[in-house]
Amino acid sequence: MLLKALILGVVEGLTEFLPISSTGHLIIASDLLGFNDDKGKVFEIVIQTGAMLAIIWEYRSKFAGVVLGLGSDKKARQFVFNLAVAFLPAALLGLAFGKYIKAALFKPVPVAIAFIVGGLIILWVERREHTITVQSVDDMGWKDALKVGCAQAFALIPGTSRSGATIIGGMLFGLSRRAATEFSFFLAVPTLIAAGAYDFYKNRALFDSGDIGIFTVGTVTSFISAFLCIRWLLRYIASHDFTIFAWYRIVFGVVVLATAYSGLVNWAV
Repeated sequence: MLLKALILGVVEGLTEFLPISSTGHLIIASDLLGFNDDKGKVFEIVIQTGAMLAIIWEYRSKFAGVVLGLGSDKKARQFVFNLAVAFLPAALLGLAFGKYIKAALFKPVPVAIAFIVGGLIILWVERREHTITVQSVDDMGWKDALKVGCAQAFALIPGTSRSGATIIGGMLFGLSRRAATEFSFFLAVPTLIAAGAYDFYKNRALFDSGDIGIFTVGTVTSFISAFLCIRWLLRYIASHDFTIFAWYRIVFGVVVLATAYSGLVNWAV
């Protein structure tokens, strides 16, 4: 079980901040590893905490400056307000429809379809003319944050990608590639904390003290792999677009659908 936790932690960390859907990869990986019961589904969400901690560590100076400046710095207060505004749409819709979405869509075949659709959307956005009206995260107003928050709500559909929805949505709404990427990182902090804490509390009866090991392994490996991925992505976007991720999503989704309908892999459908 510890090996499964390690594998899933690495998968979570490497995919959480790329526009390829960490939830989708975790659902498929868990299905292959046979860790797709109710406990496994909660585990997938809780280990996102490791990836969230990687963001806090990478941007520790930014977060420290915001906390220390809340009483006197207008930009610090605007930053916190923007995160709160952007967080609300997905939070409210998740509370209202989360149980139904999990029951109907947390399965490999619906995830594969979302992979393909998301890939096509990324290709479309990257081929449009990108007019930048917001150069950095500090230039964002609450309306910009709300638009990105509404985009994030689409990520309630597994396979859509939270980071993909916020980054591509942000670019559609005029954010620069770096501003959209960094705001997606920052928005992950309240989103992943809330999702992990809520899901664990709601399903706490499924776990006992013997599960501390798998959560520790999953969270630590998620932190390490996410930290490395964040560093790589920031360098990558300086000179590349997201087209490669779009084609990856499309190919990955087609492979899952092909193996499902050919009977080569007995996916849970």
